[in-house]
Amino acid sequence: MPIYRVYVFMLYTRVCGCCGALRPRYKRLVDNIFPEDPEDGLVKSNMEKLTFYALSAPEKLDRIGAYLSERLSRDVARHRYGYVCIAMEALDQLLMACHCQSINLFVESFLKMVRKLLESDKPSLQILGTNSFVKFANIEEDTPSYHRSYDFFVSRFSEMCHSSYEDPDIRTNIRMAGIRGLQGVVRKTVNDELQANIWDPQHMDKIVPSLLFNLQSEEGTESDFINPALKNTGDIKESPVELTERCFRELLGRAAFGNIKSAVTPVLMHLDNHSLWEGKTFAVRCFKIIMYSIQSQHSHLVIQQLLGHLDANSKNSATVRAGIVEVLLEAAAIAASGSVGPTVLEVFNTLVKQLRLSVDYELTGSYDGSTNIGTKIIKAHEERQLQEAVIRTIGSFANTLPTYQRSEVMLFIMGKIPVPGVSLTLPSSDSGFTRMIQIMLLKSLVQVTAGFQTTNMLTALPSSFLEPLLSFSLTEDPEIRLLVLEILLSLIDRHVNRPKFSRISIVSDISVLKLKLDKCSRQDNLFMKKHGQQLYRHIYLNCKEETSAQEHYETLFALLGLLSVELANEEVVVDLIRLALALQDLALCTDEPLPTYNRCAVHALAAAYLNLICQLTTVPAFCQHIHEVSFCVIEVRRKEKPYLLPEDVFAQKPKLPSSLDKIDADVLFLQSKITEVLGGSGYNTERLGTPYVPQYTDEDRLSKRKSIGETISIQMDVESRNSPEKKEVTSLKKLKIVGMEEQERERRRQVVEKFQKAPFEEIAAHCASLFLSFRPPPSPSGTISSGYGQTQSRSVPIYEMKFPDLCVY
Repeated sequence: MPIYRVYVFMLYTRVCGCCGALRPRYKRLVDNIFPEDPEDGLVKSNMEKLTFYALSAPEKLDRIGAYLSERLSRDVARHRYGYVCIAMEALDQLLMACHCQSINLFVESFLKMVRKLLESDKPSLQILGTNSFVKFANIEEDTPSYHRSYDFFVSRFSEMCHSSYEDPDIRTNIRMAGIRGLQGVVRKTVNDELQANIWDPQHMDKIVPSLLFNLQSEEGTESDFINPALKNTGDIKESPVELTERCFRELLGRAAFGNIKSAVTPVLMHLDNHSLWEGKTFAVRCFKIIMYSIQSQHSHLVIQQLLGHLDANSKNSATVRAGIVEVLLEAAAIAASGSVGPTVLEVFNTLVKQLRLSVDYELTGSYDGSTNIGTKIIKAHEERQLQEAVIRTIGSFANTLPTYQRSEVMLFIMGKIPVPGVSLTLPSSDSGFTRMIQIMLLKSLVQVTAGFQTTNMLTALPSSFLEPLLSFSLTEDPEIRLLVLEILLSLIDRHVNRPKFSRISIVSDISVLKLKLDKCSRQDNLFMKKHGQQLYRHIYLNCKEETSAQEHYETLFALLGLLSVELANEEVVVDLIRLALALQDLALCTDEPLPTYNRCAVHALAAAYLNLICQLTTVPAFCQHIHEVSFCVIEVRRKEKPYLLPEDVFAQKPKLPSSLDKIDADVLFLQSKITEVLGGSGYNTERLGTPYVPQYTDEDRLSKRKSIGETISIQMDVESRNSPEKKEVTSLKKLKIVGMEEQERERRRQVVEKFQKAPFEEIAAHCASLFLSFRPPPSPSGTISSGYGQTQSRSVPIYEMKFPDLCVY
């Protein structure tokens, strides 16, 4: 093209641009909405014309947007902010009115202008751009967009949430604008599969910390003391904290099953990075918002993440771990309305693991088991606080579970309690570690069983749980024995009668106790037939413990009272009376190495219980007789031997005699008189006439009491109390066989070594002699034939046979 034609074309273009009549119509319509004075605002009539034109010719909408964007950029550069506001207002109105297929190109121009405003250093323009973006976010577009990106807006709005502008009012407005902007981004993208996934870590790692930063309100700020009355009238604007919480709840409420982790992980990271676990208050507040905002069926996902985070911080400070546990405690209470999900045992496994680690840290003083100078110092009192928090959390979780799951948890925790010589998971043979773990896990069981309600005692106390539990009641440690008794009380007390037996006292009329009684069911009778003797035996042996204190006797009295109220039939009543009389004999026996205080306490316990059981029976003659006997015995004791009554024995400063070598019969409950009264009332006087003697069982071997030999010697002493050899038995009982477990292992090792190294002929001969010593197996028909053609009674079952040592492993 000749050069002169180029100049002519350029001149024509400039002339047409200056001449309004030759400009495109959409430009003229856009120019007409701007007044000469920007203070006058948008020309509404001309804006209506522009809107009508955009609706009539939607193909021009993208050009309108491009031209408005061009004008806005020019006005921003020239600091003509009045026209900038008019341009944004026009864009907002066009967005609200137009939903045609070509709106995507217009939106691109709109977002370009919003970005221009957000990049400005002027706070008013940033807020203006944010407000326009929020309006746009609330619009539901008819056509999807495949290429739109909001990465810049997430980053910029997050940056505004952390504004540090000098003026506090302007800083607050910028931060609130950033919060509203993030809320708009979430609304625009969360339900649109074609948009960028807002749940990606690159976005969540910016959005969530920005919200949490604003959720932390400083104490004493004006927003914390807003008058609710003024707020309802609209005179007070919403505070940043309130706006942030509302936005945070909306974000969490939109989270689907697969997005819960993406929303919670940045929360955990923020609390870690800013050391917010130790304060507990803010961390608990955050997770309360989370638990109440997400869908209830997703609660277990949050619990899982907290458990994983607790494991990840196993070697962090005790205050941090305690903070996480406190959050778990609150989360569990809220999750009760939903579902803990398939993580029930995982929850308790993690908590028990943390309990064991905390005990190990407390005893070793370091996280790696070493005592190097460079290791972090562990504070014992902080570890104790953590342990208490874990125990409370275990109880809180258990309270959210149905009965059958709580029973499973009880068995699970019982299986975790270490038994010396049996548990293979102990880090060392340190008895201090074992004792502390036993106490902590038993305290956890106390929390789990608190408020436990069941109609069937066989399911509440199965053999797999009751037998190992009772084995711990035979230990020397008084604290462990007391915890076992508390667990039993919680499980047996089904009518909340436990507080009424909190103190041992002589009650003349038990109606004042207002006990809740119920007829003993068939299941209860079966339970007592199966486990009654075990319970009596452990009550008796607990009374023999020299280390028992007042709380032990009070708990034993409560256990006797609950057995009488909850599980007693005629047979059980006879057994309990036999037990009470046996306790009286125990206190009288001078061969038992019981201190004077314990003897007096057992006397008081037996008297208080006999007074109670006679009033609970339905036999008027027996009740009247015991009342008469009680009145006489108690009156004599009050006058002559007040130290045999609970009111004196369990006083703060009891006045005890130096010894109890001689006690007259007039201060004792006589078995012969009680047998005589009950004999005419239909009771089995033969059983009552037989003194109660606790039977030795294999449970003693598993209990690891002091030693197997000592427990056997105790039983031998009980059975031969009236025999001529009782002095020899007493001396045998006092012998302590140290290291019985080690001896048993050594014996087994020798047996194995013998079979490995001895000649074959020797082993064969030895085995032949063993087989000849066996008893014949039981006959299927129940009888066996003798060599003379006569029938004999059925032989002893295999499980009752006494095998030689070499046949038992």
